[in-house]
Order: sequence, then C-alpha cells, then structure tokens
Amino acid sequence: MASLIDRIISGDSKAVGLFYHEYSPKIILYLKSKLPKEEDVQEVLNDVFFEAIDSLGFLEKKQNVSSWLFSIAHHKIVDFYRKQKIKSVLLSQIPFFDLVDKEIHQPEFQYEKDKVRDKIEYTLKNLSKSHEKILRLHYEEKVPVKELALRFNLSFKATESLLFRARKSFKEKYERS
Repeated sequence: MASLIDRIISGDSKAVGLFYHEYSPKIILYLKSKLPKEEDVQEVLNDVFFEAIDSLGFLEKKQNVSSWLFSIAHHKIVDFYRKQKIKSVLLSQIPFFDLVDKEIHQPEFQYEKDKVRDKIEYTLKNLSKSHEKILRLHYEEKVPVKELALRFNLSFKATESLLFRARKSFKEKYERS
C-alpha cells in the first residue's frame, strides 16, 4: 500500500480514488456508529479524506494506514460535536439576540452602526489584497475554508493559516483606526 501513498504524494489522481475506495467503507461504518445523520457522516467522511490526503506526507512508512485514518476520523467526530455544542449554545441565546436586534434598529443606533460599517470597510481596504479577498470571501460570501483552499491553490492548513493572519491583521488595523 506504500506505493499507492507514494503515487498520491506524487500527484496521481487515480491513486486518490483507489485510496478512497480502499479505506472509505470501514470509515463510513465507524462514522455511522458515532454520528446521528447520514449527511453528517458524508460531511465528516469528506473532512477525514481531505485531511488524510493533505497530511499523507507526514505518514510514516511503518504506520498502519487504517489506524491512522480512524484516528483522523475520531478527531473529526470530536470537532463535529464541538461545533454542535457551540451551535446549541448560540441558539439558546436567541431571545437575547432578538432583544439586541430590536435595540439596534432604533434610530440612535443606526448612526453608530453606520460608523462601524464604514470603519470595517476602511480597514478591509487597507489590508493586503490577499487578506482582504480571503476575509470578504469567507465572511461576506460564506465560502467555506475547503473551497477557499481550492480558490487560493493552497492546502487546507495553509488556508486556515492565511485566514488566521488576515483576521489578526484586520484586528490590528481596526483597533488603530
């Protein structure tokens, strides 16, 4: 199987398909036992294989590929439930958000809201082009990190890093303006 991994690392797209077909059935069964819905299984399965393909260079020759994939799957399941918990906490705050929303739409708040919006636009325009682009795509157009990675021709981790640096740069410039 090491030759299959070497083929993937060297860019053989057919090897990626073979790798997926070889290991996905076992991972799917594992995910189905841990996740509530089929769509969640498919989403996490995609995350597992994106991460695996992205990290194959770090896989040691003597390491068992199946156990390595199950480890990635376990971490992705933990991430899935962590995100679910965050969503449930946010949704439990909806009455608070409704109250804030009503307050914000009062005329005296509109002026402040416009000032903040203008400050955000000014800050975005004063970032590097790549930082401005990735922030606008991710936060205004809701483009997920995986798709950003494809658009920027970067690995998933490199895209997360670029997004992190862009947010940091935005925060620093926003606080100074």
